[in-house]
Amino acid sequence: MTSPTTRGRGRGLLLGPRFRPRSAPGISQGVPIIPATRCPWATRELDVVYHDVEWGVPVHDDRVLFEFITLEGAQAGLSWSTILAKREHYRRCFADFDAERVARFTKKKVERLLTDPGIVRHRLKVESTVSNAKAFLTLLESGESFDGYLWQFVDGAPITNRWRRLEQIPTSTPISDALSKDLKRRGFRFVGSTICYAFMQAVGMVNDHLVSCPRHAEIAALRSS
Repeated sequence: MTSPTTRGRGRGLLLGPRFRPRSAPGISQGVPIIPATRCPWATRELDVVYHDVEWGVPVHDDRVLFEFITLEGAQAGLSWSTILAKREHYRRCFADFDAERVARFTKKKVERLLTDPGIVRHRLKVESTVSNAKAFLTLLESGESFDGYLWQFVDGAPITNRWRRLEQIPTSTPISDALSKDLKRRGFRFVGSTICYAFMQAVGMVNDHLVSCPRHAEIAALRSS
């Protein structure tokens, strides 16, 4: 992420029957097993599950990558826990982040979404999700996957950092600056450098778990597996 201490946000995921975490090493059926040495930003129940199951695990599925870049953009100025608490509703409202369907949303559909309290009712954010879906599809039409496009910025492999304290974790880097600049050139919106770095953390392009957290080593091991 950028940690809550540096970006004013937590990380969380809904629990319950609709909880759909991505698989992660050391996790069984989405049940956290990490002890109290986990990254200290994960204190709330939602944050703990997200930290233990998803945060930092490399993602190579284009649909999931589109989901995360949408949610990160929606988060701007808000709590990340708030966004993830709305995640299932976002999936329903935005066609499970099927970019082809989202790109076809009409102005009437956008106006309906702006009345839905289950999402962030910010016109530019909702409209940008539709325009970003179109930019996403344009990129795919060039013969490149979104996965391949994104991961080239880290030479195809996660960057494993070795932070010992939350305050050491940056909010942006030269790589997130470059990613942000290129996404904007391609027509994406709500993709500033800070948003891009949080996105990179979420989808495992960088491993920013503290070295004292068991997930740091577990995720780093994926690089050599």
